[in-house]
Amino acid sequence: MSVLAPDRGPALNRAFILGVGVSAITLEQAVSTIEGWIERRSRNYVCVTGAHGVIECRRDPQLRLIHNRAGMVTPDGMPLVFTARCLGFRPVSRVYGPDLMRRLTEISSQKGYRQFYYGGGTGLAERLATTLRGRYPALQVVGTLTPPFRPLTPEEDDAVVAQINAADPDIVWVGLSTPKQEMWMASHVGRLKAPVLVGVGAAFDFLSGAKSQAPVWMQRSGLEWAYRLAQEPRRLWKRYGRIVPLFLTLAVAQIVFHRLGARAVEDNWSVTRK
Repeated sequence: MSVLAPDRGPALNRAFILGVGVSAITLEQAVSTIEGWIERRSRNYVCVTGAHGVIECRRDPQLRLIHNRAGMVTPDGMPLVFTARCLGFRPVSRVYGPDLMRRLTEISSQKGYRQFYYGGGTGLAERLATTLRGRYPALQVVGTLTPPFRPLTPEEDDAVVAQINAADPDIVWVGLSTPKQEMWMASHVGRLKAPVLVGVGAAFDFLSGAKSQAPVWMQRSGLEWAYRLAQEPRRLWKRYGRIVPLFLTLAVAQIVFHRLGARAVEDNWSVTRK
């Protein structure tokens, strides 16, 4: 699969966490960047990535390349936020997929940005569209599409591209889960006319009301994983029982080496000045 390097516009500051360039941004910075892409009609994709996504990138060089060529990689989980801050990046805060989608949906209803929802289980994209239009009556939803779980044939994929392009959206929201959604966005950013593709995974479930979100205090304290694990233990035990501890171990090692390296530079500087 070829990966097209998108037109990013002004460069975003990135914290390279275990080899993945995570954008050191806030929610409002993410929103303003995406609005800039829409205004310029440039083509970009956004990876909304947590610890799980970073570990998957370590295992898959192609997926890591996709992230590092993305217009933006938002720190979806608090472990990434904490790591970026420990590496010296400010300001940076969690840019959670559902929050990003909710904020851009509100702005879209005010400014007329057109939405397309691609992904989710059977009927989920349509439920999402109905729910969000009920909350924001002026929201323009120009299409929904739920692909089969199997890989599409080239003819089917061409039909998908034609359908989305005919709808002429400004934002295509992609809910296929990691790493499928990132691979889909990277391989379609050059074929779709939409200026923005955003992979938001479970945000389709949360914003449609199909699943409940963790309380805000758990999200802010980095404990959302416990809430989700309690809800879906069979599906998520591997992610939270093995992947997150692995991420934390590797991230702590990176932070330690970073600080030792910074201290060595400072010591060398003090010696050369004497």
